[in-house]
Amino acid sequence: MWLRIWTIAMNAYREAVRARVLLGLAGVAFAVSVFSLVIGSFTLDNAPRVVADLGAASISLFSIAVSIVIGATSLYRELEQKTIFPILARPITRGEYVIGKFGGTLLTVGVFIAADTGLVLSLLSLLGGRNPLLVVALTTGLLATFGLVAWRVPWARTFGPIPFAVALLILGALMADVAPNERRLVLTASLLSLLEVSIITACATMLSSFSSPFLSALLTVGVWIIGRNTDSFDRFPKKVFGAFISSAARGLGKVWPNLQVYVPRRPFLTGEALDIDRTQYLLMASGLSLAWTLGFLSLAIIVFRRRDFL
Repeated sequence: MWLRIWTIAMNAYREAVRARVLLGLAGVAFAVSVFSLVIGSFTLDNAPRVVADLGAASISLFSIAVSIVIGATSLYRELEQKTIFPILARPITRGEYVIGKFGGTLLTVGVFIAADTGLVLSLLSLLGGRNPLLVVALTTGLLATFGLVAWRVPWARTFGPIPFAVALLILGALMADVAPNERRLVLTASLLSLLEVSIITACATMLSSFSSPFLSALLTVGVWIIGRNTDSFDRFPKKVFGAFISSAARGLGKVWPNLQVYVPRRPFLTGEALDIDRTQYLLMASGLSLAWTLGFLSLAIIVFRRRDFL
């Protein structure tokens, strides 16, 4: 079973990596991270903070965009091109197919987050006092190595970004030790973004199992927007909205995915909030992400099993 899921996931990753929309979003995200250097240059002594905050925000925002776009189109593309029929004719269940598609999408977004995080950390190392020649030489050498391997080995053009993103993340984390607080912020925010992306990807996969890509993406955006504002539902004033709407808003906030958990305040990300146990918070966020992901995937499998493709 796991081998079949792995095969579907790798095929989904291969299709997603070759999509032009992914390359466009990745290019814009990297450009925003680099442009944060320009914005930071207008501050006096807060350039590392500006780069870290903008970098973490761009990682969160663009990873959500990538997960929605890919998650909402992956299943529909197979149905539109009729390639799902020879796949399901093989000894593979529809549940395994859905899980594999989700895994491939999540892997794609994970590679994107790792690469963008590594880039932001490399920029932080420059602002933290690291030798610019050393930073440029190491990152350029890593990129040149990837380009050379991709040129000589065809399969590396597709799967090469995985080790490249991991290597860039490790290299950036090691070089950014000159700015420990900002490094902690970026790494923690990236981990929380990956947990949030898991929920959004599962939601997009569930919606795409019975809807069109446009409607799936639109509904997923709605889920994300409401999830980022669930805490405000408890503060709906009765005098303005009435008792019924106020009670309904509080009830909705309790059953809707609370995505504000994955965008905590800066003192927590930097470790300055001593009243919050960091490990316990991350475990809680991971548990919520796992629960919502499994719930959305279960619904996706149920709907996809009952769907008639003819």
